[in-house]
Amino acid sequence: MKTGLFGGTFDPIHLGHLAIAEDVRAKLGLDRVIFIPARYPWLKADREISDGQHRLEMVKLAIASNPQFEVSAAEMERPGPSYTLDTVEAMKKAFGPEDELYFIAGSDAIMDMPRWKEPERVMSLCRIVGVERPGAPEIDAEALRPLIPAVSSCLAVVDASRIDISSTVIRERIRGGLSISDMVPTEVEQYIRKHGLYSS
Repeated sequence: MKTGLFGGTFDPIHLGHLAIAEDVRAKLGLDRVIFIPARYPWLKADREISDGQHRLEMVKLAIASNPQFEVSAAEMERPGPSYTLDTVEAMKKAFGPEDELYFIAGSDAIMDMPRWKEPERVMSLCRIVGVERPGAPEIDAEALRPLIPAVSSCLAVVDASRIDISSTVIRERIRGGLSISDMVPTEVEQYIRKHGLYSS
């Protein structure tokens, strides 16, 4: 089985995330994509992150209609910072050696790979799928190669949907009392309104 692992803060999850996951799944022939909300994304330690349970519930609502999408609370249930290596190792152990794993990340995260925990070890366990994002730096494999030689054989760049939506803009629009109905699934918008998320 070919499994995509889509890690992220998802604060909140939006239509751009869903489009990327579906495009990557289709283009790489993945059997499923598992969304993995980070509990403590250490690379975003400089900003406040919404409660993990809220983010997890929003992902569940957003993917409910797609049978090839799943969600994992693995990082929510593990104490400490959320490291890609720990997550991939746990998934590899859970699924067995016959499962092919593909870790999906945006271009900003890909260009941050030298700061990941043991990036070479991560690449020994799975393929890395880089997705270009609007407003983010382009993926420059040549710049990464001297620092992480495994990039040559383990990094695939997929031209997925570049829907210009960001979680930051969504949070700002909510604080400004503006509509987000064309940015997130209806169920996610209802959840945000019900729990008063991002309003202050």
